[in-house]
Amino acid sequence: MADVVVVGAGVSGVACARELEAAGHTVVLRDTGRRPGGRMALRRYGDRVVDIGASYFTVRDDAFAAVVDDWERRGLARPWTDTFTAWSDGEREPKPGPVRWSAPHGLRSLVQDLAEGLDIRSADPVEHVTVGERPTVDGQQTDAVVLAMPDPQARRLVAPGTAAHDALDDPYEPALALTVGWERRTWPEEDGVFVGDHPDLTWVADDGLRRGDRAPVLVAHSTAERARRHLADPASAADPMLAALREVVDVPGDEPSLVHVQRWTFARPAQEREAPFHLDDDGIGACGDSWGPSSSVEAAFVSGRALGRALVERLA
Repeated sequence: MADVVVVGAGVSGVACARELEAAGHTVVLRDTGRRPGGRMALRRYGDRVVDIGASYFTVRDDAFAAVVDDWERRGLARPWTDTFTAWSDGEREPKPGPVRWSAPHGLRSLVQDLAEGLDIRSADPVEHVTVGERPTVDGQQTDAVVLAMPDPQARRLVAPGTAAHDALDDPYEPALALTVGWERRTWPEEDGVFVGDHPDLTWVADDGLRRGDRAPVLVAHSTAERARRHLADPASAADPMLAALREVVDVPGDEPSLVHVQRWTFARPAQEREAPFHLDDDGIGACGDSWGPSSSVEAAFVSGRALGRALVERLA
């Protein structure tokens, strides 16, 4: 059996590790964070959590559907809504689509459940991955390496001129997530709002409806342009983002009791790919939400699982 290092414990890295471990390989996941989850992130306020990264997930792939069915059966995930609102220049209309799913304990809890029993080394950043007769991670040889993270982060770990470095060419876009709460709800019930043609916002989620407790909490995601102005000081974006939110949602006129801005330097892929993952003869692979036709939680899972299965075949 082979030894494999997976760098990144988001949903794609965990899905990849699951396939490898099921085939009997020894897998170590190394992650810079304190717990698995990646951009399926949450923040805790008192006795409730708020999703401050990914907002929801959809289900189309059969393998992912089987996992989601198990989460639903155990009360870890629930169908949220199939209709959001589309807002543009003050006009709004219903925007039906696939069922969006949420998690009562936050989307990160789903990654943690999927990672149960895996060997995860948290707060253990990788410095470099090198190519040789066998790949090495920080000087230690292994049989294969998986880079399960946004391309700009993964690209820093491999040398220019290598196949992985050349393949990891998606620059990603930044975003800011503004969490804001009041003492009471005053706005109309809309699960989420796709914001079009606005310089500051792209999306607003009603976290009280998403969580099912009707808490007066909203999460607004910024445009890449607004985010770039505040990457060095995310808190400075609170006022302009709140002003933009007031344009889109009829929130209370008084000052909110909760305000927090989360920086995502590499929030979303800037381009699309057809390939579900990267894997070269040097034993270094890459997976994540940028691999596949569209970026989503499901795309990250599908990418990681597909790379894991490819590596199982390769290592056999």
